[in-house]
Amino acid sequence: MSVLSQKKAFDAYRIYLIFSALFIASLVVSNLIFQKFFYWDFFGLYTFEISVGILPYPITFLITDLISEIYGKKKANQVVTAGIFASFFSLLIVYVAGEVPATSWSPIGNKLFDQVFGATVIAVFASMMAYLLAQYIDIQIFHFWKRLTKGKHLWLRNNFSTFLSQFVDTATVLLLLCSFGKIEWDLFGTLLLGGFLFKVLIAMLDTPLLYLGVYLLRKRFGLAEGEELLLHSNSNK
Repeated sequence: MSVLSQKKAFDAYRIYLIFSALFIASLVVSNLIFQKFFYWDFFGLYTFEISVGILPYPITFLITDLISEIYGKKKANQVVTAGIFASFFSLLIVYVAGEVPATSWSPIGNKLFDQVFGATVIAVFASMMAYLLAQYIDIQIFHFWKRLTKGKHLWLRNNFSTFLSQFVDTATVLLLLCSFGKIEWDLFGTLLLGGFLFKVLIAMLDTPLLYLGVYLLRKRFGLAEGEELLLHSNSNK
């Protein structure tokens, strides 16, 4: 663990807050936009049919892996917990917005608002259950491989932790949405395969970004391979 000077510790906290903000924004938005589905023809090899809510979601796993590698397991778990509170708070805001009546001249009426956001309650519940399982599994496996490899082979712990956690996430959220009747059961297999393959593909593509982020942060704070920052309580005074 590396103990920082006051100036560098303040810089480290600032970067951590930026990561946290990006993480929470990505998570909240993914829960709000999930009802639109799109297709993507991947070079003629496979056609993905998935929710647009999946687009910002891989960012959350990249960020937690970055935080886990540089700031440690405790800080990664803290941002996950903050994301849970942010998601439920956004759910409360959407619920209140849906309950108040629209004016006669409102560009968006009650019916259209309910059509877009009406399933948000179920979506957030399903997403949070999947999210809790997936993110904590991701963090646990990431640090298991980090201990096992003595801080080496970043690509191994990044991909191994993400592959399993993404499968858990995709399967759990689809099971809950199908159980609540928000998605037809006959779409379960297609959406599970498409969602998981898409997340695996993105996880492999974001590995260079993880290496770049870790390299820049290690250089900025003078960290050795596998070393983590220790942000002591007096560092922000």
